[in-house]
Amino acid sequence: MSSESPVSYLRSLPSIRARCSRVFALAEADQLQYWSLNLSQQPKIVDFVCSLIERDYGSNYAAIPPHGRWRHFVGDRIEPMLAMWHGDNVNSLEIARRLVDLMVVSVLMDAGAGNDWKFTPKEGGKPIGRSEGLAVGSLEMFSQGMFSGVAGQPFRVDAVGLAKISTSQISEAMQVSSSNPMTGIEGRAEILVRLASVLTDAANSAYFTVDSASRPGHIIDYLLAHPSTEQIPSPSSYRIAVKIETLWEIVVDGLSGVWPAARSKIDGVSLGDVWPVDCLRKDGGKDSSDAFVSFHKLSQWMSYSLIEVMEKILGWKFLHKELMTGLPEYRNGGLLIDFDLLEPKIPALLSSFSLPMPSDPTSMPALVEISPLDPSHSAVVELRAVTVIMLDRIADAIRQRLGVDLTLAQVLEAGTWKAGREIAKKLRPETGAPPFRYVADGTVF
Repeated sequence: MSSESPVSYLRSLPSIRARCSRVFALAEADQLQYWSLNLSQQPKIVDFVCSLIERDYGSNYAAIPPHGRWRHFVGDRIEPMLAMWHGDNVNSLEIARRLVDLMVVSVLMDAGAGNDWKFTPKEGGKPIGRSEGLAVGSLEMFSQGMFSGVAGQPFRVDAVGLAKISTSQISEAMQVSSSNPMTGIEGRAEILVRLASVLTDAANSAYFTVDSASRPGHIIDYLLAHPSTEQIPSPSSYRIAVKIETLWEIVVDGLSGVWPAARSKIDGVSLGDVWPVDCLRKDGGKDSSDAFVSFHKLSQWMSYSLIEVMEKILGWKFLHKELMTGLPEYRNGGLLIDFDLLEPKIPALLSSFSLPMPSDPTSMPALVEISPLDPSHSAVVELRAVTVIMLDRIADAIRQRLGVDLTLAQVLEAGTWKAGREIAKKLRPETGAPPFRYVADGTVF
């Protein structure tokens, strides 16, 4: 670790691969507490992912979009909105602000909704579940002005509008009922209300406040004026190069207050999606912070989503994107489990819940029958850490196989995330659920 403080380090992008690599090294030595690693299964995963890329894109690899929230607004729902704004002579900077507003709230509402919930779009049609349903639902809330505090200006998200959000409003807007239950709905409402406080926090005014209005979209103005931002010679006065570290500072520091207070802390400072893991404690860590593994899954998911807006709408270029990692969530992690690259150590899992061991080894429960795992459980931390490193390995193997330099964001979009969802549907057709159960508060998975 560098000389920076443990808090600063664990919030940084480089810490993610570094700490996950330490856990992966233990996995290679079969020293994880809850999983066995079988790298001989990697080629099967690569075969499966490549088959999906060929099925969906053929050899037109340039057509593969990056992994981001934009993909989830299914049915081409963003383009008509853009056309309407262009027709109203809204300039490109304000269009980008509006889309950043939308992406921030939509990403914050994007953690798993459960297997049973679905959203029926206002125009009718087939109900939509999971991430796409959450995206379409959040888009309808945005279009109706539910996040705006300015009458007559529905297409914005601001602190005044967010402060009014309640669990009952989200339940109604997301069509939640006893027959259409959503996991973690209280967590989603709490996050949006906390976002209102974060936007108006004096410490964040440089990021979010312009002319007394506090919006997520004002990060456009902050980045445009940042001293590290470089102008790119272009006919467009807006074309610039932005360091990913500058955007990351906004997302991981400026938005840190949206995460629940119960998250991991060092010296009273909330770390976000950072967790201690027993295998690193046993690996001879020098101090308490050495046992922590950082993931920042939602922060990275948000960053990927915001980058796409600024690249697509403004033509901006982002430097050092290679610091970002694959996302350690249940689709990518589930892919590894469903292909038996990661095999659970069931006795250890049972022991962690103080459950009795079956007398007959052949009657061990399946992983999906084990009690739901909390994000703080070392089994989850181990799984997520191995997932981050395996996504790098799988992406490298895919590039070699196809002979094309796909970005990690493209591999996630066209390949691993989709593969995780499709293999889950094949193996568990009734639900399409991941191969393990987890405690969902709407903020991690």
